[in-house]
Amino acid sequence: MGRMGKQIFASALCALMFALTAQAAGTTTTTSAGPGIKSAAALITDASNGEVLYERDAGRVAPIASITKLMTALVVLDGQQPLDEKIEITNDDRWKGKGAFSRLPVGAKITRGDLLKLALMASENRAAKTLARNYPGGTAAFVRTMNLKARALGMTKTRFDDPSGLSSNNVSNARDLAKLVTAASRDTRIREFSTLESHEVRAGRSVLAYRNTNLLIGKSDWNILVQKTGFTNDAGECLVMQAMIGERPVNMVLLNSFGKLTRTADARRVRRWMEARSEPTVAAVGTK
Repeated sequence: MGRMGKQIFASALCALMFALTAQAAGTTTTTSAGPGIKSAAALITDASNGEVLYERDAGRVAPIASITKLMTALVVLDGQQPLDEKIEITNDDRWKGKGAFSRLPVGAKITRGDLLKLALMASENRAAKTLARNYPGGTAAFVRTMNLKARALGMTKTRFDDPSGLSSNNVSNARDLAKLVTAASRDTRIREFSTLESHEVRAGRSVLAYRNTNLLIGKSDWNILVQKTGFTNDAGECLVMQAMIGERPVNMVLLNSFGKLTRTADARRVRRWMEARSEPTVAAVGTK
């Protein structure tokens, strides 16, 4: 090979090595940058030890919509009132502002347990308000207890104003909500009720059928331990949950996305990212 040929070969070899190095660096950058989620605020943690795996604007305080109902469930269950007791829905349980729609008719008598299931899996706002009104001391005492519970859990940036989440004065941030998810996951009833795929209740002569508001519930490729969705115009679409990814329990807090499909797609992105991070490195053939 002549001198010119050696120079061309050396240049080509350098170019190839640079390309391979850049490709490897690009892959590393993409992985370390996170899962590529679209939600405005997010926090992904290891539920077993609290390790932060990814965060975006996790300290921003904003309305949390029906994510509130996880705290509602904790307060109801802490109160140890009988879950099989029937409670009558009254006009006092109606919400007069935005999001007032409910399928539960005034006058229906439904057990506390069924109301709790509907609040968690179907995000039934009137069910949450009925539960709070029938707490010792009524709704005011219930909301005070929600705020006391938040402080006990170390949720320092959280404030509750109503038990359903329809009030935009219910505010928190992703870091606090990860603590709420962890606390909720410790109660087997909240885990069961929040992950029901469907549930039916009798209201007078009618049987009302409800489905879970989380589109991932019932999917065979997901193992979700506890979850809650939320939406108001001020909060945007929200999703919090604890799911097993491989053998690792992972808390996901996804806040203020622009659609139900986006928050679901974000959860899938997180899982793919987590699975890619845990893939073993395979040694090249012939190496020791």
